[in-house]
Amino acid sequence: MTKSGKKIPYLGSGKMISIDGEKYLIGLGVNISELDSARKKIIEQLEEIDRLNELLQAENLYLKDQLKLSGLKYDIVGESEAIKYALFRVEQVAPTDASVLILGETGTGKELIARAIHKESKRRDKPFVKVNCASIPGNLIESELFGHEKGAFTSAVEKRIGRFELANSGTIFLDEIGELPIALQPKLLNILQEGEFERIGSSKTIKTDVRIISATNKVLQDEINKGQFRNDLFYRLNVYPITLAPLRERKQDIIPLAEYYTKFYSEKFNKPIKAISKKSIEQMMNYSWPGNIRELENVIERTIITSRNHILNVEDLTKSTAVQNEDIALEEFEKRHIESVLEKTNWKVFGNNGAASYLKINPETLRSKMRKLGIKRYIPDHL
Repeated sequence: MTKSGKKIPYLGSGKMISIDGEKYLIGLGVNISELDSARKKIIEQLEEIDRLNELLQAENLYLKDQLKLSGLKYDIVGESEAIKYALFRVEQVAPTDASVLILGETGTGKELIARAIHKESKRRDKPFVKVNCASIPGNLIESELFGHEKGAFTSAVEKRIGRFELANSGTIFLDEIGELPIALQPKLLNILQEGEFERIGSSKTIKTDVRIISATNKVLQDEINKGQFRNDLFYRLNVYPITLAPLRERKQDIIPLAEYYTKFYSEKFNKPIKAISKKSIEQMMNYSWPGNIRELENVIERTIITSRNHILNVEDLTKSTAVQNEDIALEEFEKRHIESVLEKTNWKVFGNNGAASYLKINPETLRSKMRKLGIKRYIPDHL
């Protein structure tokens, strides 16, 4: 110990000897404070290596899951002024790290815009991590976003890396942000303000450098007025808004999209379609498309599956499962559409020719939507 009281670690040895009848302790001491400091640094570096290995493994698993779920890769198709303006907004904001809020009805292509922003950003070579806030049960979403330590709660049998940690140095896309529970919003706000968070069950602060892009089909100001969304979080997310017009307001894009999906699915199903009938074109142009691009894609895919010749003849849209009344809520349209698909698949959810495969969504996401929309019909566990 020094005169000031500071303790210094040392390595020493000594021996008691007698000189002229007096006993003396003669020894050698070596200051090892630098060695101790180096040891602590090595331990910290080993811990960081372990953390990075865990992160790499989690990232690889996540990317494999994404490849299984997405499968298809679409470009942004359109010729309207509305879509050109949206892409102009993408080019403006992409080089920055500003938070982006993408607004628009269900099925307008918000995820495509988010991916375009990431692709054009300086983070393009880093992860793009998507989270659908509506498809994850409320009791699991905190763990999904921020991770947890082993033993943090009853079912936490191992440590989990959260999506924000996976997205470090890259981009995280929070789809349906309006569904994020109010209790978790302060934690998201802290990431936006301080760039840090804690896993569930840990007091260790984790720093993250991540760009946040969010999307919603809700009017967030209405959610704020109802006390379901924080005003301060809204302003942090809404630094740069991009609004996507519904398909009924950009009819110029209907035929290019129809041609794109016709080519794609005719090749996929090995059914050479040479043209779209004039009657089908007129019908598609006059239809309101309450389900937007997603509905158009589903109609084309379904038509090609049932087609028996080289001309695409779209079904009578006025008699289809699509909702005719534009005043009906989008949730009601989505409910009817899912119920219709389930009927066609004999209420099969999983596997080939299951409803989830037909709708091109994860089976668990479909189950979550069924619970949310009140689709009550019993489905056997083995389906």
